[in-house]
Amino acid sequence: MPRLIPSRAHRAGRAAGTPLLDAGTGFGVPAFAHPLVAPAEWAELARPGTPLHWVAFDVARGPGTRSDPLYTEALARVRENGVPVLGLLDCSHGNRPFGQLVSDASHYLDWYQVDGFYLDRAPTMRSETAECRRVVTTLRALLDQERERRHGHDDPATGDAPASGDAPAPGGGPDSAGGHASRDARYRRQIVLAPGTYPYPGYLEIADQLVVFNGPWTRYRWSEAPEWSADYPASRFAHLVHGLSAAHLDEALRIARWQGAGTVCMTDRTDLDGADPWAGLPGYWHEAARRVR
Repeated sequence: MPRLIPSRAHRAGRAAGTPLLDAGTGFGVPAFAHPLVAPAEWAELARPGTPLHWVAFDVARGPGTRSDPLYTEALARVRENGVPVLGLLDCSHGNRPFGQLVSDASHYLDWYQVDGFYLDRAPTMRSETAECRRVVTTLRALLDQERERRHGHDDPATGDAPASGDAPAPGGGPDSAGGHASRDARYRRQIVLAPGTYPYPGYLEIADQLVVFNGPWTRYRWSEAPEWSADYPASRFAHLVHGLSAAHLDEALRIARWQGAGTVCMTDRTDLDGADPWAGLPGYWHEAARRVR
């Protein structure tokens, strides 16, 4: 059985044995299929009322070499529902040069007006936090500059950007998606670090959210969450699980809630033979969306 950690709510008086059911649970979708190849999937992501916290995308492990009008159109439809669109930056476990990351981020902003960034293969070690903070601070500055360029520095409709270390206001939360999209949701800058495992806790002071699991169901069902993660709200953590059959969907959602992950993405697609499990939505997408609402 997976290790179930006590939450703040438990320590504050929640009865032992009662799972923490976060009303803000929703999907964070790494949509890594081109709209030409997966038009139905992108149409689903743009469907009003879908409980989405964010959608991440990439063109070629980055923004590509030029603006792609098919992506521009697909992303605009997703953003209409107040869902933040995040550009993927490959950190290569902390080995990617600072200048390359900033260059890719600038292209994402110029070509796709992204609302934030999904830092894939992010670093995990304590010794790497300073450089990661430098990168994220620069990304936030670029996002602020783009927001000011598009909407004006004092435009009240944009709202205030969350400070680093604050809990994010994801697109699928009660004030933004699922039929409750706020006018300013699309202007919130979001930084998601995706190491795929629990990093040094200090990374939570840098990013809005951490993807702390990204792997197969066979490993997820026996996964553990460290004790320190119970000190943070579920909105700070995301779990991505592939190779999950519909028969185990409820069990996987229970694990996510018990371990304190407010954002999930689960699919029956696998990574066998080098396949990308995030190159499309699961066959049970509609049922999964119904269960997390």
